[in-house]
Amino acid sequence: MQEFGLKPSTANLEEVGLKNLKSVYWNLSPEELVEHSISKGMGHLADNGALVIYTGKFTGRSPEDRFIVKDSTTTSKVNWGKVNLPFESRKFDSLWRKACSYLKKKEVYIRDLSANASANPEYRLDLRVITEYPWSNQFANNMFLRPKREDLGGFDPKWTVLCAPGFEAVPERDGTRQGNFAIINVKKRRVLIGGTGYTGEIKKGIFSVINFVLPTRTKNALPMHCSANLGKDGDIALFFGLSGTGKTTLSADPNRMLIGDDEHAWGDKEVFNFEGGCYAKTIDLTPEKEPDIFKAIRHGAILENVKFIDGTREVDYADRSITENTRVSYPIYHIDNALNPSRADGDPKNIFFLTCDAYGILPPISRLTPEQAMYYFISGYTARVAGTEVGVKEPKSTFSACFGAPFLPLHPARYADLLGKKLHKSKANVWLVNTGWSGGPYGVGSRMKLSYTRAMITAALNGELDKVSFEKHATFGMEIPVSCPGVPSELLNPRNTWKSASEYDAKAKSLAKEFVSNFEKYADQVKPEVMAVSPKV
Repeated sequence: MQEFGLKPSTANLEEVGLKNLKSVYWNLSPEELVEHSISKGMGHLADNGALVIYTGKFTGRSPEDRFIVKDSTTTSKVNWGKVNLPFESRKFDSLWRKACSYLKKKEVYIRDLSANASANPEYRLDLRVITEYPWSNQFANNMFLRPKREDLGGFDPKWTVLCAPGFEAVPERDGTRQGNFAIINVKKRRVLIGGTGYTGEIKKGIFSVINFVLPTRTKNALPMHCSANLGKDGDIALFFGLSGTGKTTLSADPNRMLIGDDEHAWGDKEVFNFEGGCYAKTIDLTPEKEPDIFKAIRHGAILENVKFIDGTREVDYADRSITENTRVSYPIYHIDNALNPSRADGDPKNIFFLTCDAYGILPPISRLTPEQAMYYFISGYTARVAGTEVGVKEPKSTFSACFGAPFLPLHPARYADLLGKKLHKSKANVWLVNTGWSGGPYGVGSRMKLSYTRAMITAALNGELDKVSFEKHATFGMEIPVSCPGVPSELLNPRNTWKSASEYDAKAKSLAKEFVSNFEKYADQVKPEVMAVSPKV
């Protein structure tokens, strides 16, 4: 077996079952990994210097093929169900051995990294990522925290990720649903990914691990699926939201430093990024809409499942022929105003829950009590139009607990309780921001202007909304400001923007019933004071 690159002195691959490999490449530079990808025919260079790769059959995560090993460590802690599917310990061990056997006589790429950019070493998660493909290894280097070269000599990982896209399981024998799988073994501190080249499985596998580890082992750290930035006065803002609500766009503020765009934790007087990079959608990307992301796509970045304009190496960001879920990964230092290290001292001052309400019911901005914040945090609501089907015009409600249900091993109430404790202690403001429709639902009303949404968020950040009067929403109970600098006052209460107030009231009641119905599955573990702020139906 030949070995190249910077190998830690204590590294022993046989300890994880890897033997008789052809070649092992340790901690190669991004430039070297790009060369390997191109020489193997696995990628092409775009005219902007980014590596373009194709992830194969899978161009997104496969939630039905994500499992957690059920054993003495996880049995009583994991919230088992459709999100967290159990997997037998012995079958995991067997599948791990088979994956290791599959890699015999093959080249593998190994990367030593960390997660959690906390000042507290208790929170740090040291990882060894072992991949079949060079671009998978480069993705891991983009997305996680990169130790200094002088620190790699004695690197001692606590978790191992093994990613072999070319290895498929045999479902009837291995216990999987189909050939692809992503399995987390908390007790053995291993993540096994096979049968899929989609790089997001690596990122979200570790996100799920952190969502288990931080609340159960450190007690006072809240993992969060959110973006975060920092003001000039040291004030921290968090932005939660599902896809399409504006989380990345609204946290990218030229007047504030970016902490990160996706995954963070709120520890003891600090907010820190899990990652060292960003994984952004690129469909319909333009320099006008997303200037920071557009500029970040350069040498070192990886573009996934995009096409070139015919006869050129210029990326056609509007092309959907492979997938709508085209992506780019890049290290966070590709963003000009990003913090390095990606953390900030203190508690958040303002927290924004973003929703794109295509029904036009929720206010464009409203203030929540801590109990309401816990309720809407668990609900994780947005509503959008199913534009992929011809003739479908009606909005569709989506509820994703804690704005990240697919990655939560514990019951959502656990995370909400942590949030509530931190809100009461920090006195942070929580705002519900509707980036969706005003004046009626989709097809009748119009989308809230981005300039107005930015003005409302700026007013909240600057403390200007602390000086205005508020009125309560009759159905949902949140407080609506009666005025906001830079925003027409008539837009602030959505009821006033509809032609028919009675139609608005009826639709508000209908949406409230959806909230109540969705929340029923959490009622047995949610505190009474949170249940008490449920919308009025």
